[in-house]
Amino acid sequence: MTKDLLNKVRKQKPLVHHITNNVTVNDCANITLCTGGLPVMAYDVEEVAQMVEAAGALVLNIGTLSPQQVEAMIMAGKRANQLNIPVVLDPVGVGATSLRTDSARRILQEVAVTVIKGNKAEISILAGAGGEIKGVESIGEYHDIAQTATALARRQKCTVVVSGQEDIITDGQQVVLVENGHSLMGAVVGTGCMSASVTGCFIAVEDNTVQACAVALAAFGLAGELAAQAPFVNGPGTYKMALFDAMAALRQQQLDNSHKIKVIK
Repeated sequence: MTKDLLNKVRKQKPLVHHITNNVTVNDCANITLCTGGLPVMAYDVEEVAQMVEAAGALVLNIGTLSPQQVEAMIMAGKRANQLNIPVVLDPVGVGATSLRTDSARRILQEVAVTVIKGNKAEISILAGAGGEIKGVESIGEYHDIAQTATALARRQKCTVVVSGQEDIITDGQQVVLVENGHSLMGAVVGTGCMSASVTGCFIAVEDNTVQACAVALAAFGLAGELAAQAPFVNGPGTYKMALFDAMAALRQQQLDNSHKIKVIK
């Protein structure tokens, strides 16, 4: 299942172009580098189309949004589509404000997104099934989230990733679960954004998007498990340092032996 993809990322060193939020931009750059990719953060409309031409993947994150940033995302996304470069959309906080919701929907209308990665509320809201979000955090119960994600994937003709204690990946046909991870990942701001960056690294080197997403999340989650075992970890701050170290030190054989990927359908 893991298909030597971590080694492939590290051999190819794909450039991952981010238009992301300013809360976690440094973390996203570092986790991309630790995974084996090369990060670039380019936001201005004067350069985004040109920058994406060199990329293996484009990651769009609406966490700290502005109308100018949306224009840059759409410009970069359209150029990526022309060049068959995969695009990840992380619709952070969609549903919290009209700007976020309208912007995410506009991006989905104008750009052929390869992967939508969000929490349960974000995915449910984008799918039209409703949801409750407080700031950027999912609230409430979503018992039919796999079916909701499947419907969204079919409608958008893309792969949908639902992040959580158990990650769900679907392209509208297949459904895969990833159970790697650690509770401390939820205590660090930015791990969701970082997972989109890791996903960008993997979809840059693998055409089977469901498999690429599953292995990316398993690798990141396994790094989270290993980080928690570091002897110097005594809380979220030290854990964050250990997470970068664990991702950089992760090896293909560890991933092969310890991934918790389950094909459901």
